[in-house]
Amino acid sequence: MAEDKFELETNTVWSFPSRGKWATHDAKYRGNFSPYVAKNIILRYSKENDLVLDQFVGGGTTLIECKLNNRNAIGIDINPQAIEITKNKLNFESKHNPEIYVEIGDACKLDKISDDSIDLICTHPPYADIIKYSDGIEGDLSQLKYKDFIIQMEKVASECYRVLKKDKFCTIVMGDTRKNGMVQPLGFEVMQKFINAGFKQKEIIIKEQHNCKATGFWKTNSQKYNFLLLAHEYIFVFKK
Repeated sequence: MAEDKFELETNTVWSFPSRGKWATHDAKYRGNFSPYVAKNIILRYSKENDLVLDQFVGGGTTLIECKLNNRNAIGIDINPQAIEITKNKLNFESKHNPEIYVEIGDACKLDKISDDSIDLICTHPPYADIIKYSDGIEGDLSQLKYKDFIIQMEKVASECYRVLKKDKFCTIVMGDTRKNGMVQPLGFEVMQKFINAGFKQKEIIIKEQHNCKATGFWKTNSQKYNFLLLAHEYIFVFKK
């Protein structure tokens, strides 16, 4: 499928009513992010032939955009199903032929990646246990409750800092959660872990979600129990 009309974003609020279905992109992998997000990040914060890392590769969105935009890439996921899906997604014709590696690994311990070797990190971790991506794979962060997830994200942040080159960028897509009617500020807690790891805050981007209309069950409960539906995510851009 031909690429949709694309313009590089110029402010800190991003909204993509059409999620993007060019190349092999689709919404079949639950929770995967819009290719508009990956494309914006890759074009703004890297150049051709750079090496991009996505250590929560999921449905392969980042790596598809790397292939389309001539970036070398490493895709890692702890879930073998995600690895298989991503490899299949990369099986399309492109005018570019960058080097792309996809393999099982742990985002908390990137053993095979050298210090100061990555030009850009573009990744979309799970939001604690909001969506469980496996049936209990050891090390799968989507199995963890809020507090345990935050602890593990501290390790992820440390590894991101280690493998990224100086003056390069690390981008993380993250959302908040809600429990017992109260917002849990997962996004800002994760952001703080990356700052603690040594990163400087380059940008905080608000991404609008388009599947959060207050209708039916959720509209009734939003009014009955007095809470607002979470309709945004964050894109944190850090600089080493």
